[in-house]
Amino acid sequence: MSATPLLSVRDLETCFIQDEGVVHAVDKASFDLWPGKTLGIVGESGCGKSVTTRSILQILERPGKLAGGEIWLNRDGQPPVDIAKLDPTGREMRNIRGKQIALIFQEPMTSLSVHYTVGNQISEAILVHDPKSGKKAARERTLALLRLVGIPQPERRIDEYPFQLSGGLRQRVMIAMALSCNPRILIADEPTTALDVTTQAQVLDLLRSLQRQHGLSLILITHDMGVIAEMADDVAVMYLGRIVERGPVEQIFHAPKHPYTRALLRSIPSVMAKPRSKLETIEGSIPHPYNRPKGCPFHPRCASMIKGRCDVETPALAAIDSATAVSCFLYQPSTVPALGTRP
Repeated sequence: MSATPLLSVRDLETCFIQDEGVVHAVDKASFDLWPGKTLGIVGESGCGKSVTTRSILQILERPGKLAGGEIWLNRDGQPPVDIAKLDPTGREMRNIRGKQIALIFQEPMTSLSVHYTVGNQISEAILVHDPKSGKKAARERTLALLRLVGIPQPERRIDEYPFQLSGGLRQRVMIAMALSCNPRILIADEPTTALDVTTQAQVLDLLRSLQRQHGLSLILITHDMGVIAEMADDVAVMYLGRIVERGPVEQIFHAPKHPYTRALLRSIPSVMAKPRSKLETIEGSIPHPYNRPKGCPFHPRCASMIKGRCDVETPALAAIDSATAVSCFLYQPSTVPALGTRP
């Protein structure tokens, strides 16, 4: 395995400046994505997962903007580039989107245009990055992609509109579009949202198969810890824009350290639970973004909160071992495990 991460995010900050105040949607997040591996970013809705990935691609909706940090992309045969320093509308950034890093959006029906056939929309993505290929070659490539993602009767489906397809087929079209320019990194933002259980399993199996076939590196955004357990190699747990714990998936599931991570795992339904027993929940709710609590952002909901410290100081990300780090005062502060190295 390569000793160099494919993508390195360092102290990423993203904010939304509005009349009511400033929302720090991503607060000094740092993580690595390794070649051929899957990084799962998990947390409740509103924790900043999707904003993190949109920051990487510089497709933030106004008034969002990158406020700090670095996003290093390592490219074959070229010097690494800090995406955070690129012009969002410049040619270099547009070449990275789709060709180097592709995104599968959360809701296909709102991401696909209802006015164009799915074939036209996939072909457009191909022609944007390779205008010399021509419409005929783009259509042949589109048919091949539809077959690749398992869409039945691709010769007919290519000329259909998104509203003529089921939710599962629309999600496969989104995956085909993301793969159209052979990216090295694929970001899947809640790829199984609003799909039935059987279709969810099919989409996850498809992603895993495509990753093996094409050597993709995958960033998987989800609030479903079951999906993380099945798909991820490494995990970053986010809460209110901060990464509160990160490490290998086995470590996160078998020896979670942060109280928030433990609470997420306790809320997973178990086949061993007693019949009619209530699911455990996390008390309280995520604070309003304009009213972030002082100190540790999780302390108002934390049963292990240390008065006079957790509600006053913000814990730094501290090393637990060579691969795991946690942001919690229950652990002695020490040097954060070096990002960019893998044991």
